[in-house]
Amino acid sequence: MEVVEGALNTNALYGAWSKLCVEQNLGALCVFSGFVRPEEGLEGLSFEVFMPLFEAWFGTWQERAKAQGVYLCLAHSKGDVLVGQGSYMTGLMGAHRQKALELYAPFIEDFKHNAPIYKYDLRNGQKIYAKDRSHPLKGSGLLQ
Repeated sequence: MEVVEGALNTNALYGAWSKLCVEQNLGALCVFSGFVRPEEGLEGLSFEVFMPLFEAWFGTWQERAKAQGVYLCLAHSKGDVLVGQGSYMTGLMGAHRQKALELYAPFIEDFKHNAPIYKYDLRNGQKIYAKDRSHPLKGSGLLQ
């Protein structure tokens, strides 16, 4: 798992993960990349990552994947990422594609809904919480 300042270098990540796949004698690498897409007035997105929860969330997925013979790689941006740049990339590796593909969609969907990464729109030089495109984390909220 990597968290990097600014946009991801998706080409370099793919190269590193491909090399790891070969070194580990794995025959399948399933990759998903997320890019900031243009919307009217959107200059980019800004991300904040709560690392202790993120590491715990990813660790749980690593154990689940390992039990099925799958190796997980993940990279995400923190800070500002402009339109057209990559902010998220994940790779699932396995001896064969079947097990990696079985975890592919569930892992990506769980990331979207439960990883503690907070997203902000960059518009007119301002950072605005992207509430309508965010998902509340389980157990989050105000104590009553």
